[in-house]
Amino acid sequence: MNPPAAESVMEREEIQRRVDELGDWFQNIDLHGVPSAPNHFLGDYPAEKWRRFAHAIPADLRGKSVLDIGCNAGFYSLEMKSRGAHRVLGIDFDPAYLAQARFAAEVLGMEIEFRQLSVYDVPQLGEKFDVVIFMGVLYHLRHPLLALDLIREHVARDLLIFQSMQRGSNEIGPVADDYDFWQTGIFERADFPQMYFIEKRYAHDPTNWWIPNRACVEAMLRSAGFAIIDHPEEEVFICQVKAGGETTLAAKEHPDD
Repeated sequence: MNPPAAESVMEREEIQRRVDELGDWFQNIDLHGVPSAPNHFLGDYPAEKWRRFAHAIPADLRGKSVLDIGCNAGFYSLEMKSRGAHRVLGIDFDPAYLAQARFAAEVLGMEIEFRQLSVYDVPQLGEKFDVVIFMGVLYHLRHPLLALDLIREHVARDLLIFQSMQRGSNEIGPVADDYDFWQTGIFERADFPQMYFIEKRYAHDPTNWWIPNRACVEAMLRSAGFAIIDHPEEEVFICQVKAGGETTLAAKEHPDD
């Protein structure tokens, strides 16, 4: 997102005033030379992260629709619009983030819709999107696999751009289709799919509930009906909806169909 070549001092002062009024920003967005979160503890976030996997996303999204789930201040919604996406919808449960996102889109002159919804509300949308962004949300959910199932069933037509904080082993080990009841050693393996449950807080954040290791991330994505087609960054997975395939959950519920 490149700002215009010239902006008046007054315009920048007005932008800065509104940025300050909208409270603490988690996403640092360049608003015509005014950074929204210049002192972010992760640096220039999420721009630095975006630069590590931007090449894995289609550069030309003309004619495509995009759903940004947990859009926060709209950084990825703005990036998708800048690539020519015809329709971009950002949803978030936090009205403060949505106010920031609407302001950022207004300043940058981008037509993006923002609505107050959670990931569990996506069936209400009644439409599917060519690209679904699900970045930095999974570990904030009490019911993460349900969220993936809802995305797969109701809103994902083709691509899913997924990211989650990960802890534990980054290794991927072989996993059999089934194990004997007495075969317990697999659960001692660091590379076995597992999630860590946070009862109280992690990183001072009470909304951090589940943190998976890499093997768990990949297993959950497959279980929900997504095929992993690229892994361009440590925490980012580019997935595609499995054509005509049912989720593992559905197969378990109807094993004889």
